[in-house]
Amino acid sequence: MSEEHSGFKPRPRIQTLSDLIFGLALSIGALALIGQQPSSFGVLVSSLFFYSFSFLVLVSVWRSYSTILSVLPVETEWLTNLNILLLFIVSIEPYLFNQLFIATGTLWNGISMLYAVDLAVMFVVLGFFNHSLANEEKNLMPKNYLRKYRPERNYDVVVAAVFAISILPIFEFTIEVAGRLFPLRALVWIMALVLGLIRRVVLPLKDR
Repeated sequence: MSEEHSGFKPRPRIQTLSDLIFGLALSIGALALIGQQPSSFGVLVSSLFFYSFSFLVLVSVWRSYSTILSVLPVETEWLTNLNILLLFIVSIEPYLFNQLFIATGTLWNGISMLYAVDLAVMFVVLGFFNHSLANEEKNLMPKNYLRKYRPERNYDVVVAAVFAISILPIFEFTIEVAGRLFPLRALVWIMALVLGLIRRVVLPLKDR
């Protein structure tokens, strides 16, 4: 029986690959956490906190990316290449993030800059995908759906800008929070994540 008559719609190969890469990225982060031996309860809590940050970033990107991929045609070479770029950026995120735990001083600053670039590019690509869906001229979505993808695009652009701005040398300084020193750059990243969580709570309330 042919696919046309069976009602079966195969998943695009890029979508299958993306699920695999996102799953591996999350698994690598968890394995790195298992490999650490905390010296105190405070270190354990800190490790869980920072792992949660990486986990929430990847899950947020995966949710948005999966929604986009279900409606955005990826047959063109340009969109396929952007998909590949995004998957590469996602695949190296756990490595860069885990290096932040063992690096110090100028090495930490260098790795943190690369990590900020990684996340900025990640959200730039998502923003481009959402922009394609929100573009009336391309006519990819019904007009009543445009109000959904335009805020998504704007949010992606803002978050990408936040991560890009955090690359500036001024964010290499540390500040004291609750008796502990935190890099200002990392606090900016956390603010960007909190912004995303607030957005996901507020938008559904507006739709009610």
